[in-house]
Amino acid sequence: MGIKQIIAIASAKGGVGKSTVCANLALHFSKSFNVGILDADIYGPNQHILFDLLNEKPEVQMLDGKKTFIPVKIGNISINSMGFILDSDKAAMWRGPMLSGAIKQLKDLTQWGDLDYLFIDMPPGTGDAYLTIAKDIKPNFAILVTSMSILAVNDTIKSKVMFDRLKIPLLGLIDNMSYSICPHTDERINEFDLINLQQEIGLDVLGSIPRDKDLTNFNSKKIHPSFQSIYNNVLNLL
Repeated sequence: MGIKQIIAIASAKGGVGKSTVCANLALHFSKSFNVGILDADIYGPNQHILFDLLNEKPEVQMLDGKKTFIPVKIGNISINSMGFILDSDKAAMWRGPMLSGAIKQLKDLTQWGDLDYLFIDMPPGTGDAYLTIAKDIKPNFAILVTSMSILAVNDTIKSKVMFDRLKIPLLGLIDNMSYSICPHTDERINEFDLINLQQEIGLDVLGSIPRDKDLTNFNSKKIHPSFQSIYNNVLNLL
C-alpha cells in the first residue's frame, strides 16, 4: 500500500509547459487510478493555480507528535504544494539546503494515503532540488518536457544526462508548444524549425501537444483530447 509509483515531470528549461503537462497527465490518470501531485517547484509553484485552489489550504493534523498535512483533494487527485503555504505575494528566498529540506518535508509530512501514482512537478534547472528528490523521494520514472526551440532542446539534453547519472529511468519526452493549429483551415503551423527530437535528445517522443488556448486555460473537469495518446503511451510503459 502507500504510493505505488512516483513519476517526475521535468525540464531544465523553464516555460515549456511542464506544470500544465503534469496537471493534464494527472487528470487523465485520475479517471482510473488514485493520483497525487507534489508541486516541488518551490520558487514558482503553479499546481494550486492550475486547479483553481487559490483559497484552499491543506488541513494540518498532528500525527505521532508531528505536524502533518492532509492534501487538498479535487476529484480523485490529492495535491500538496508550497503554493498553499507561502503567501502569494512573497517569494521563497532560500538557499539550497532550505530548498531541499522544504521539498523533503512536503513529501514526507503529507498524508497521501494509498496512491497508484504520485506525479512530481519538478522545478526547472538541474540543481539541489533534483539531488534531493533522487536521494530522498526516489522517483520510479521521469518524463521530460520540451519544445523544438534550440534553447529548450539543449537544456533537455542536460536534463537527460542528469537523470541518467542519478539512475532514474526516463520513459521518454513530450513535445509541447512546437506547433499550433490554424482555426480556419486546421493546418499545422510550426513555431520553430523542425527538429528530430528523438535523434537530438536520444529519447522516444511520447507525443506532441499544440499551442492551444484550451490548454492554457486548464480545466480540471475536462480532459483535453491532445493528451489521450500520450496517456496511453505512458500507461503502456509503466
